[in-house]
Amino acid sequence: MTWTFSEDLDEYLAAAGAAVAARPAENTLLLTVAGTLRRRGSDAYGEGTPRYGWWRGADGRVDGALLWTPPHAMLVGTVPAEAVAPLAGACVTFGGPAVSAERGTAEALAAEWRRTGVEVTTLVEQRLYRLGELTPPDPAPPGRARVATAADRKLLVEWADAFHEDIGAGRTGSGAGRAVDDRIAYGGLTLWERDGVPVSMAGVSRPAAGAVRVAPVYTPPERRGRGYAAAVTAAVSGAARDAGADEVLLFTDLANPTSNGVYRRIGYRAVADRVEIATAG
Repeated sequence: MTWTFSEDLDEYLAAAGAAVAARPAENTLLLTVAGTLRRRGSDAYGEGTPRYGWWRGADGRVDGALLWTPPHAMLVGTVPAEAVAPLAGACVTFGGPAVSAERGTAEALAAEWRRTGVEVTTLVEQRLYRLGELTPPDPAPPGRARVATAADRKLLVEWADAFHEDIGAGRTGSGAGRAVDDRIAYGGLTLWERDGVPVSMAGVSRPAAGAVRVAPVYTPPERRGRGYAAAVTAAVSGAARDAGADEVLLFTDLANPTSNGVYRRIGYRAVADRVEIATAG
């Protein structure tokens, strides 16, 4: 039983790709990030060299995986309990990156670090939702949804940067433009317009193992509280399902009860919590 680490995306996909795809909801972040790295290159999320890892159990089969794009948090997928202690040691070797994992895994990892005298802090708590029966807002706010085009690029980049600032990730520099261009290429961004003026935005990832994830969802502060985010999210969710997605997913920040309530009202149901932790100091 061991972790294997590599800087080779193709090696990771050959070893762990099928195991990760077998649980597309729980591993949605690993699937979409790996897909982006394959299309846009290793610098898609920054200048740091991505690292990949997979866990083989006693029977030799891959039973867990992770993906790390420095300087962002290491993304840990579904892993068995026996993989946590070796992972805790590996994180120390890597220099103590923040780690995002399912709550049970994150808590076990934090306990392992604390056992060795390391302090741990919780950075973000999120909830993964899966679309059940879609229930669009009724009445809907004034306006309509439309797929964004290259003509909207300037606004989309501004909103993408604003979204990242809202969630505490800071501005993304040229990364926002690259991400927007990628989304426009496959119709992955939708605007809600009122009287011809865009008032809210929702994106959806490319399909991966039959699943898509709705993100980002952004409404400028002066337009909030009018139902636009719920309407545009319902629009992209329904379009994704109509296009054949088996799973339509999204994450919310548990510190934001408003967004959690909005998504539950339009048909999203909780799957699991995800927690980002880091060693303190």
